[in-house]
Amino acid sequence: MAFCLLLCIAILEITVLSAAAQIPLNCNLGTKPCKDGSECVLHQHVCDGEADCRDGSDEEDCTVACNNGQFLCAHGKKCIDQQQVCDGVAQCQDRSDELDCLNPMEGCVHHCDNKTRCLPDTFLCDGEWDCLDGTDEFNCGNAPSDGNNGNTTMSAPAPPKCPFGTKPCRDRIECVLYNHVCDGEADCKDGSDEEECILECEHGQFQCAHGKKCIDQRQVCDGVAQCQDRSDEMACLKPMEGCTHHCDNTRCLPDTFLCDGERDCLDGTDEANCADDSCNSGEFRCTSGQCLSVSMRCDGHPDCRDRSDEESCTKPPQCTTKLRCPQSQECLLEEWVCDSEQDCKDGSDEKNCKMVQLKCGDFQWACTSKSQCVPKAWRCDGTKDCADESDEAGCGQVATCPSHQFQCGSTWECLDTALVCNTVRNCANGSDEGGNCQAKCPDKTQCAHNCYSTPQGTRCGCKVGYRLQEDTVSCVDIDECEGGRPGVCSHLCVNTQGSFQCHCYLGYLLESDGRRCKIAGEPYLLASVQTELFLFGLRSSSLDVLVSSAKKAILSLDYDWRDQKVFWVSLDSESIKWSSLDQKKRGTLVKGIKSDCIAVDWVGRNLYWIDGIGGGRIIAVGLNSLDQTVILDEDFEQPRSLALLPQKGIMFWSEIGNEAKIERAGMDGSERRVVVSHSLSWPGGLAVDTLGERIYWTDEKLRCIGSANLDGGDIELLQMMETTNPFSVTVYNDLLYWSDTRRRTIQRAHKITGKNRKVLLKRPGQPFGLKIIHPLLQTSNESPCENLRCSHLCVLGPGPKGVCKCPSGLLLAEDGLTCTNLVNSPFLLVLSPTVVTQIYLQTMHSAVGLKSWPEHLALPLPNVNEAAMLDYTLQDQTLYLADSGQSSVVLFKLKETGLVPRGQFLQLKGDTVTALALDWITLSVYWSSTKQPRLQVTSSSGEHTAVLIQDIGSLESIALHPLSGRLCFTNLAKQGEGAQVECAYMDGVKRAPVWKDALQPTSLTFSNKGNEIYWADIGYGVIGSVRVDGTGYKEFKTGDGLTAFALSNGMLLWVTDSDTTKVWYRDDPLTKKLWFEVNTEIVSLKAYSKSSQMGSNLCSDGNGDCSHLCLALPGGRTCRCAHDHWPVNVTHCAADHHCPAGSRPCLDGHTCFPLEKFCDGHPDCSDTSDENCESSFHYQWNSVKAKAPTQLPSPSFPISADPGSTSLDNSWLVRNLDAQQCSEKRCNGNGECVETNGGVSCACGLGYSGDSCQDQLTKTMQGPLIYGAVGLCAGIVVISVLAALVKRKTANTRRANHVAKQTSMTELEKGEEAPSTQPSPNSDFAEEVVSSVD
Repeated sequence: MAFCLLLCIAILEITVLSAAAQIPLNCNLGTKPCKDGSECVLHQHVCDGEADCRDGSDEEDCTVACNNGQFLCAHGKKCIDQQQVCDGVAQCQDRSDELDCLNPMEGCVHHCDNKTRCLPDTFLCDGEWDCLDGTDEFNCGNAPSDGNNGNTTMSAPAPPKCPFGTKPCRDRIECVLYNHVCDGEADCKDGSDEEECILECEHGQFQCAHGKKCIDQRQVCDGVAQCQDRSDEMACLKPMEGCTHHCDNTRCLPDTFLCDGERDCLDGTDEANCADDSCNSGEFRCTSGQCLSVSMRCDGHPDCRDRSDEESCTKPPQCTTKLRCPQSQECLLEEWVCDSEQDCKDGSDEKNCKMVQLKCGDFQWACTSKSQCVPKAWRCDGTKDCADESDEAGCGQVATCPSHQFQCGSTWECLDTALVCNTVRNCANGSDEGGNCQAKCPDKTQCAHNCYSTPQGTRCGCKVGYRLQEDTVSCVDIDECEGGRPGVCSHLCVNTQGSFQCHCYLGYLLESDGRRCKIAGEPYLLASVQTELFLFGLRSSSLDVLVSSAKKAILSLDYDWRDQKVFWVSLDSESIKWSSLDQKKRGTLVKGIKSDCIAVDWVGRNLYWIDGIGGGRIIAVGLNSLDQTVILDEDFEQPRSLALLPQKGIMFWSEIGNEAKIERAGMDGSERRVVVSHSLSWPGGLAVDTLGERIYWTDEKLRCIGSANLDGGDIELLQMMETTNPFSVTVYNDLLYWSDTRRRTIQRAHKITGKNRKVLLKRPGQPFGLKIIHPLLQTSNESPCENLRCSHLCVLGPGPKGVCKCPSGLLLAEDGLTCTNLVNSPFLLVLSPTVVTQIYLQTMHSAVGLKSWPEHLALPLPNVNEAAMLDYTLQDQTLYLADSGQSSVVLFKLKETGLVPRGQFLQLKGDTVTALALDWITLSVYWSSTKQPRLQVTSSSGEHTAVLIQDIGSLESIALHPLSGRLCFTNLAKQGEGAQVECAYMDGVKRAPVWKDALQPTSLTFSNKGNEIYWADIGYGVIGSVRVDGTGYKEFKTGDGLTAFALSNGMLLWVTDSDTTKVWYRDDPLTKKLWFEVNTEIVSLKAYSKSSQMGSNLCSDGNGDCSHLCLALPGGRTCRCAHDHWPVNVTHCAADHHCPAGSRPCLDGHTCFPLEKFCDGHPDCSDTSDENCESSFHYQWNSVKAKAPTQLPSPSFPISADPGSTSLDNSWLVRNLDAQQCSEKRCNGNGECVETNGGVSCACGLGYSGDSCQDQLTKTMQGPLIYGAVGLCAGIVVISVLAALVKRKTANTRRANHVAKQTSMTELEKGEEAPSTQPSPNSDFAEEVVSSVD
């Protein structure tokens, strides 16, 4: 045992030593590492003929042949510039460049520097060293000389070779650091480092107390002494709010900064002597000091930083995951194996990992190793981010050095100007010396700041914080604050001359570095992980469980600091629930909703959510009043996430439909516009950075985090290896936080650069919603709603300003404060292809010229492909709608908040309804179609249809006036013959044209009295009217683009379509006014009021005693039989027998077909009337035995429990998560959400794959699928043949047992109808797929 222990220790030591040996040496500027990595040598010592490295590598690979204009040293290993030969400074180690150089000057009297120079007597004792050995300044004054030809008898010390960043003293005996020059203390023995120091400081500078140094004003009281006498850090105490701790002689911190795990004092005293705080009851204290919920103790996943919560456990944990660590037994996910993060205590999850070549994203740069990808912005940013450092390789020359520095001839060096032409080569290639260095700046230079010598001659330079202008003489201040440069200031930046100052927003304190800001009090991260809500301390790393009772994933959450409540969406109960932060109270805010995103308006005191019904809506509810109002309900496709900015009264939301985009509007729904429409693929979670005034979003398909300013400009995309499947994002101070559902982590990084990344939480459950909790993040001034006395709900508008809103069914009165009942108010029904919008005309008086919808109620049309026309009965609140996409007329019941499907009234086949009008007294429907171009009427039950007028070219609009018994219709004759408006009695008799000069009339409407007919002629761009007797024609020119028209109590309303869709009105004979304009297509519009459907006729009571159809006439009524019946008397009908038994006639009355040919899905009649199939729902209204509806109502909407309605079991639509929401939003509509033990993932439909079912299978899969389908069909045929043979073989037995036959068939039918309880043959496969895909 002891031998094994010693062997392990030896191996460990060897491993540590070898690892240490592999750490690359960090050499200073101007030096180069030796090959063995043990030391660094100066560049000028490389290839100088003398080995300086222990391994001699500095003398290897040296150039032997010199280029033209170069000199080869005698040792043959170094080339120098020809200009450096005989310049008095030996560059060759053997000094061969300075031998035989004696060039006597005129009047030569003094030899020096080993007889390499001879100076005239005027150079002697002139106060300047001309000899390198200094002998020209020796024995000056009364000191005698030896008289030997001017040669001195004293030996001079060799001049020092000053390293980079130092300056030689005047006596050339020693070197001192530049930051010790003019610091008020003599460091040179001759005191020359304190001579010629500036005594007067410029504006924006501070003079040290010793009077010999000026420093930048922003360096005063920054906690670091720049003056030798520390005068810049004296008298700096500025007590902060709640000051309790003094440190650094300059700062005083509040108690919340003490022992918070972050060092705020430079001397570290704020984190010294910190006692171990005790945890609350129900919490476990980690050895590292964290407090965790007891429920996390021994749960199989380490939550303490030191893993102490998983130590000393009595038994192995119960893992919900498939894997666990082999030795330490922690629960492990497959995604955590070889993810470069150690999850097992023994590190086994990161052992034996294969090197995998990664395919980097569009916004990433591939490191040379191909095993790492970094954001493109990290390439050549000065920091080595790739493990192989390749992101900083080959970056080329710096753009330009600052004006206070000199740019070396090498590609990356900038040098202080004081180090240029100082006889010491500081640039790696020596480009700072030689050349024209002897040129001196004139006494009266034109340079604005300073002048210095360079090998290229004299140049002007600028002080720090200034930039040299194009004239190469003047200097201008650099605005460090321009463009909000990252790393300059955390919050606010104020530019000063030659410098800048950082300030913090209210409630934040400036850190000791003078740049970053810190908030007082610990912020917490509120996060949902699968079905639990966690509260994570961002400083203490404490972890507490708020909610753990949910059964389905919690996708969205928010909080209200004022009421100390946390809100979340409960998919379990389809509601929004809340809990107090102290977990003592819980409740439900709203019930019966389908949502996966909420947001709290803490200023206006409302909660917003995206409602998933129909195309989507944004709804607000009062946090205290519980009144609800629809904020926006038009032009949505698939809204995904919502974020509020109450300080400005605006909101943002993302769309993930066919066109991914991010939109913005006021929180009252006003000023709506698209802000981001590109650089998006699947924008998920949204967050607003209130300090930086930017919007952030996650993109699950691009696998990145994007951001833009509040107007959608300056888009930045941050794509990292750690953003594999980002779901939610939130921003606090300088950091952004995101949840990743694939990696099961919550991480944070710098919000601009993405650096300083850290994993905060990593658990087996999938993390979803995120919010930062701190009182300062929900502070505001007085709410605009507080002084606005709204009768119901007040929401914020842009500004912010307060705006009163009403619940559905109420309308805001003219005072803008009170909501009134709208039972008898006239309204419009505006039809779009998939939505009906109800607008009360009363809103017209409060706002006109709108750029968006006025106050309205949008009613999505479930299961409607292409709505073409509508009509409505106030009595039953039933909407009749023609759907061109499905060749049908469908019914909906209008409720306060939506439309409830009532089944189909009429189903055609291969035909399209062209005109539709409802008799609101009998509920009979007048209609025409493409293949049945005649006027016909169908009873309210849908059972009886009669043809009223046959010879019509094309009928595209019908208007009825049941009180007067008249109808009118448009007759579009054959091409080239024009069109006309005709009128008749409602039984089709007395037909007569009333206007013959129309071009393309549509939208026929009667006046209230029924004596005038109005229409829109979209060919001429006019609204025309005429009396029903054909007299009194009038017209009103509307202009181009006319598409639809409506009439309400004498007011004309019409629609024009050009770049936008505009709705106009005219309430006086002279002027037209624009009501509103939108980007939505408007198919038609109709006006309704209580007065427009009030009254009776002879058909009102008991259908006028008619057995089939009662049709009103002026002053009377007539009974009409269906087309396949004939009248027995004036009221009753009998079946017509002109067709053979077992057959029925077509609507044309000429052709007969067997009964089984009707409603079999295949048109047989020439006019396709055998497929005019009525709805079974209306049979139930008329106490007739019902058939199964031809199309079920949409399960997306609540099914009414009223008698006669069809109740459906919707449980099949739910598969652990709400299918409609989750499948559309998480699975791209191409699969279903399923919940495994480890989390939520997508089970993709046939032909799709990917985490979100976003990838369509390649064409290579089509062959196998087709062959599989063919094989399946062949199998079915074989089975059918075998079944037929068995059936024939047992025929005699069946005839003998007739009663038994009936019983067995009944049981068989029941068995066929009953849902199968057998598992799906693919259930095992699906389970396998789900387990491997998140």
